[in-house]
Amino acid sequence: MHIEARVTGFIEENCYFAANPATRETVVIDPGDDAPQLLAYLRETNAVVVAYLLTHGHVDHVTAVAALCAVHPAPIHLHPLDAAWCFSPRNNLPGFYDAPDTPACPLVPVAEGTALELAGARWSVVDTPGHTPGGICWKLEDDRALFTGDTLFRGTAGRTDLPGGDARALTQSLRKLAALAGDWTVYPGHGDATTLARERSDNYFMRF
Repeated sequence: MHIEARVTGFIEENCYFAANPATRETVVIDPGDDAPQLLAYLRETNAVVVAYLLTHGHVDHVTAVAALCAVHPAPIHLHPLDAAWCFSPRNNLPGFYDAPDTPACPLVPVAEGTALELAGARWSVVDTPGHTPGGICWKLEDDRALFTGDTLFRGTAGRTDLPGGDARALTQSLRKLAALAGDWTVYPGHGDATTLARERSDNYFMRF
């Protein structure tokens, strides 16, 4: 799979595109903001969007979902604990983000154990609550790519002081990621990509 990132919004959230070069089938992960930029990328690459995968429900990760769905309809996969409020009026950041529009595409609940085949690749879910109650990570199995949202970053970890945050749950989630077999390329919700091996070695929050 070919993986590209686009940085969106004033919080500089990472939206990822994972595309099958042979078919142009594309999975969009966390389309946070700046829908015109994201739509332009999809147009320029002649992408065929087959799914939207959300790591969690915070507004800076989902604001562009409705606009993208209007042009490229496809199912939206997210954990039901975050789906309960993700597209509601309370998911806003006053002065910066209004509540996201409700997308016309279907919401598909996922959780630990969910396995999907999308764009010719195998995907699976790791439950990683803590930053939000329904936070998850997406594993792109054959590429050993791990999309961690706001659970794990290069050199640090997600905050837990927002509504629904749980520091103890986040610690357990990080412990679960540290225990994954082998190395994985980590694609976080903000900042640079890293590797699980590097974070196990250098990240204070991953030292168990």
